Amino acid sequence: MLGGGGFRVPLVYGALLADRAEGRVTHVVLHDLDAARLSAVSRVLAEQAAGTPDAPEVTATTDLDEALRGADFVFCAIRVGGLEGRADDERVALAEGVLGQETVGAGGIAYGLRTVPVAVDIARRVARLAPDAWVINFTNPAGLVTEAMSGHLGDRVIGICDSPVGLGRRIARVLGADPDRAWIDYVGLNHLGWVRGLRVEGRDELPRLLADPALLGSFEEGRLFGPEWLRSLGAIPNEYLHYYYFNRETVRAYQEADRTRGAFLRDQQARFYDEMRRPDAPALAAWDRTRAEREATYMAENREAAGAGEREADDLSGGYEKVALALMRAVARDERTTLILNIRNRGTLSVLDADAVIEAPCLVDANGAHPVAVDPLPGHATGLVCAVKAVDREILAAAGSGSRAAAVRAFALHPLVDSVNVARRLVDGYTAAHPGLAYLR
Repeated sequence: MLGGGGFRVPLVYGALLADRAEGRVTHVVLHDLDAARLSAVSRVLAEQAAGTPDAPEVTATTDLDEALRGADFVFCAIRVGGLEGRADDERVALAEGVLGQETVGAGGIAYGLRTVPVAVDIARRVARLAPDAWVINFTNPAGLVTEAMSGHLGDRVIGICDSPVGLGRRIARVLGADPDRAWIDYVGLNHLGWVRGLRVEGRDELPRLLADPALLGSFEEGRLFGPEWLRSLGAIPNEYLHYYYFNRETVRAYQEADRTRGAFLRDQQARFYDEMRRPDAPALAAWDRTRAEREATYMAENREAAGAGEREADDLSGGYEKVALALMRAVARDERTTLILNIRNRGTLSVLDADAVIEAPCLVDANGAHPVAVDPLPGHATGLVCAVKAVDREILAAAGSGSRAAAVRAFALHPLVDSVNVARRLVDGYTAAHPGLAYLR
């Protein structure tokens, strides 16, 4: 697990502990650049594993090559620049009056420019040291980073995100359907996708939801976007599309907040890791308390701007670790399943080339993830997808060449950046804030 000192690592280890089937994971290597964070997370995992027979062995290292050698799976969940970097991404963008979110708009571009060179180096090392390993990418921006790594690993890198799965499960619950038996017709890019149908025993139940304002207003996306807008779209967007459809309101809410999301998480997690410096600190209890607060405040500014209220209890338990475990089971044991994943397009969306990474339903087996044929997106969604994918390509070009001009194009071409002059100032601001962007020239 790369980023093994990260706060969400215990979620994945907990899923591994719960997997008692034959052929389960037996050894987990945590890798991180920060030895103190590795030590803190290792203590949480040790308390998690207490009393569990045959729990996966855990070792920790700051040596990347040592961590990779002999791996069957590589989980990539790194944060280049740390949460301080995320807070800077938000601050620089908001000073220009544009969105600085972690994966969307100017903040996502800055984060991508920092992360892609590191992710490419990791992909090259995996190809050399663990050529048969499958890489499961958790690192944001997940679609962009997966595409960058796929240039060296091909289809052996798969990106995951819990947003589409959570959305599909919420829709199924509202309709009274079993989420595990529902087919979710979803496609787009990571954090830029739409549910166009939800089929139960062959019948599309989404029209019933769209026709009922009370049902539409009873779950998170209905409250976030409003029933009228969802009926107008004829689809249920991923929650991150709130940044596009209600950008002005969201930027204002971020500007008026006491702290940005990145600054909140930076301070919150700093308290947790500081607490873990005490040998007698209850590691698992401290982690669980911090995690609950983190989940409850997720997208709080968006919900405030929309008057959507608090998150429901069913949405506070995360979920990406379950997607990761299901993916591992399917590949390692040939337990065939269907998952929404970030994979190379291969003709799934005709408006994008074959190597463009998209987010779509996939059939997964021992040979990897295979995207399922989907209907084309409507024109408004196609326009957004193509525009954002063009920005991704400029980020990849800038990261590969060090071209400042390509970085400016990435910012200027994004739908949420409204001026070339703003784009230029963003590049100046981010290169001043982040030593990791010194390669741009």
